[in-house]
Amino acid sequence: MTPDPSPFLSLQDVARDFSRDGRFYRAIENLSLKVAEGEFVAIVGPSGCGKSTLLRILQGLISPSSGEVLYKGAPQEGINSDMAMVFQGFALLPWLSVRDNVALGLVARGRSKAEIDRTVSFYIDKVGLEGYEEAYPRELSGGMKQRVGLARALAIEPRILLMDEPFSNLDALTSVTLRDEVLMLWQDPEMPVRTIVMVTHIIEEALLMADRVVVLSRRPTRVVREIPVTLPRPRSRKHPDFERLSDEIFSLIS
Repeated sequence: MTPDPSPFLSLQDVARDFSRDGRFYRAIENLSLKVAEGEFVAIVGPSGCGKSTLLRILQGLISPSSGEVLYKGAPQEGINSDMAMVFQGFALLPWLSVRDNVALGLVARGRSKAEIDRTVSFYIDKVGLEGYEEAYPRELSGGMKQRVGLARALAIEPRILLMDEPFSNLDALTSVTLRDEVLMLWQDPEMPVRTIVMVTHIIEEALLMADRVVVLSRRPTRVVREIPVTLPRPRSRKHPDFERLSDEIFSLIS
């Protein structure tokens, strides 16, 4: 997939301050970033550096203290309805079935029952949950719960998918399977989502999935370096450049 080189989503000199025990501290400082339409961007950095905060600023869940977020060239105000988030901790409502969890965003947007039923069935099938529509989260494995979270995000048919360490609560084998499935969905011409921004603490995961890896510093967070990943897909850890890129990113974080 060749990304559109024009800036689709961007942060310009963004800073974010927080207060704790009556004292202010700066979490993010003068951070600028551009994401092209159709691009898969992975964000890595030291633990606690503000990666998740950055995603929430991108979506409009929290506002920057200074600087601005631009979407399709215009300042973004409030929550961006063209984005959806996949969370690290699944964030499913335990009293709702798989079908009803996937339908949450569509219900909130006032879609008709017929449209909800059609859309939910389509995305449940896309993420491999057919047959589990009436199951509840307590009856599902971690991988299946994350598939529900993914289907819920995709069901609103976002232009941009934000993923906050989506595989970190899964076992190694399930993580590998879901990574491959996310890539297939991103490349699926039936999928409206063309752009993904993913936070991860696993360098190998970033290199296996992303077109570009953005490395963040410790707090106050800035962009240290942006590293294009031009390895052919499907990617292999045995590619001669894989270890070199991994070592480069690790040296920037440590």
